[in-house]
Amino acid sequence: MTTHMTPLRLSERVEVLLALGGPLPIVTAGHPVLRGVAEPYDGQLDDALLERFAAALRTTMLAAPGVGLAAPQVGIPLSIAVVEDQARGRRETLEARGRTPLPFRVLLNPSYEPEEPEEPEEPEEPEEPEEPAGDTRAAFFEGCLSVPGWQAVVARHARVRLRGQDEHGQAIDEVFTGWPARIVQHETDHLNGMLYLDVAQPRSLSTNETVAELWSQPTPEAAARQLGFELP
Repeated sequence: MTTHMTPLRLSERVEVLLALGGPLPIVTAGHPVLRGVAEPYDGQLDDALLERFAAALRTTMLAAPGVGLAAPQVGIPLSIAVVEDQARGRRETLEARGRTPLPFRVLLNPSYEPEEPEEPEEPEEPEEPEEPAGDTRAAFFEGCLSVPGWQAVVARHARVRLRGQDEHGQAIDEVFTGWPARIVQHETDHLNGMLYLDVAQPRSLSTNETVAELWSQPTPEAAARQLGFELP
């Protein structure tokens, strides 16, 4: 006689993960959960369980260490992510990357779109831009906890409007710029089945050791020249 096991509900799967204690296991590239579109969050976890899960995501992110983590990266296909960046490092590098502190945030069902900067009310000499301001991109080396040991240059929107909800169900509608904009784009992409490698410059792919040895400059211009790829 064949016995069919009933699949665990998402809440039960989260409970099983949390029972492990400590940082959660991070799923790495090649696992199907990273390539599926996450299920929109609609109360699948009760408030207490959501709070515990968000706390575990944060613990895992900080221990890795990283500045963002999405639920699919721990095997849970729900549209939940956490972000936090203390923006530590050399002043020159922080300024070049627009890297400013990003307080801890829980993002439910986030989505983003490029945001055009505000224009002066009465510009003296209005000019026709070569391309829409919202398409301005910044390119830097980027890594991922689900692709350990590697980095590549990714051109991302320099300014985005993020919409979604926080862990209390309150609406989020905020503009992010610089490195915080990069972080929320990276984590939101995870929830849509994308890895940074999908949008990276293939010729820039480097190990962490090589980046530290050769490409630790504030910007990737030297890498672009020597490895043969273009920057926006």
